[in-house]
Amino acid sequence: MLLQVGQLLSNAGTQSTSIAYPLLVLAVTGSAAKAGIVAFARIFPAALFALPAGLAADRWNRKWLMIAADGVRVLAIGGLAAAILLHRIAFWAIPLVAFIEGAGAAFFSVAYTGALRAVVPRRQLPAAAGAQTGRQAAVQLAGPPLGGALFGLARALPFLVDAVSYAFSTLSLLAMRTPFQEEREPDLSRLRSRLAEGFRFLWRQPFLRTCALLFGLANFIGPGLLLAVVVIGTRQGLSGGEVGALVAAFGACLLLGSVLSPFVRRVLPVRAVLLLELWTWLGCTAFLVWPSAYVLTAGILPTALAIPSTDSVVHGYRIAMTPDRLLGRAESVRSMISLLIAPLGPLAAGVLLGAVSARATIAVFAAFGLVLAVWGTLSPSIRAAPDLNQLDH
Repeated sequence: MLLQVGQLLSNAGTQSTSIAYPLLVLAVTGSAAKAGIVAFARIFPAALFALPAGLAADRWNRKWLMIAADGVRVLAIGGLAAAILLHRIAFWAIPLVAFIEGAGAAFFSVAYTGALRAVVPRRQLPAAAGAQTGRQAAVQLAGPPLGGALFGLARALPFLVDAVSYAFSTLSLLAMRTPFQEEREPDLSRLRSRLAEGFRFLWRQPFLRTCALLFGLANFIGPGLLLAVVVIGTRQGLSGGEVGALVAAFGACLLLGSVLSPFVRRVLPVRAVLLLELWTWLGCTAFLVWPSAYVLTAGILPTALAIPSTDSVVHGYRIAMTPDRLLGRAESVRSMISLLIAPLGPLAAGVLLGAVSARATIAVFAAFGLVLAVWGTLSPSIRAAPDLNQLDH
């Protein structure tokens, strides 16, 4: 409960600035391409620092690593808020702070996996992963409209709220007494060997390897389409609160999907759960017929319903089957593979929206989704997906 409540508050602050960053850039520069650059800067560190974060999580105390990551983010975002209040904000400072926040998130998230495994029994990890997605959905529901409303009151306000939320996360971690890692002997092997061990473990698991590649590439679509909703909605005259409400609709469906996730896992085999998410991305093609921000949002809502079930299956199985001493490195390898392309989604969306029509931009993302859906359907590893009942043994 401490872990989830602390992250609920922290994620709420993060989601409020997810809408505040592009709104700030659009207000300062009026450039969709620059808004995409900031989104890229915030997401890219997840891939850039994935491997160092994994090594750190398997070598040092995971709790203190998470606390340090929170502290760095408090200072960076607080500094941005101060610059806005003093009317000394320059564009270069926005992607810099976004990059620092993303770097802190990279180290925090890898260590968080060990914390989750430390406090949840193995057989309950899929359910815990589903609850985690539900928590993220809840803040994605409330965060964007909150961020849009706060930004309407004062440009610095959503960033101040985000900084305070990281402070609350730190307090929740300090209140926890459960160790975030098992007892372990110091690893004196070379850095290259330690990294290679994490790669080898993941690569020798065909299902985990394929999911990392397949859904990593799918991460190109989601962030890109959500930025497209913000930019297209702004161009069509929607207010910050209205744009935030559109993004929040995606979070509402994620929350509903997390409620339905236990039922979905009971009635559908793992392969069907995975393919359901992949094929629903094609809903964005409705925008090609009716180019409205509302239609684009409606087209991606079925995917939001499917994502929590996929996350509970893939993340829960991976965390349960990975040895604790390798958990940080294996998770970092997975993060690097799956998130390497994610920053390119909003970057591509911003550049395309600045260079070609909105229809052409969404068509690119729809075509990419079709390729992934066909790949997943034909993949032998996905066809031979494991039975979650294995976690009881």
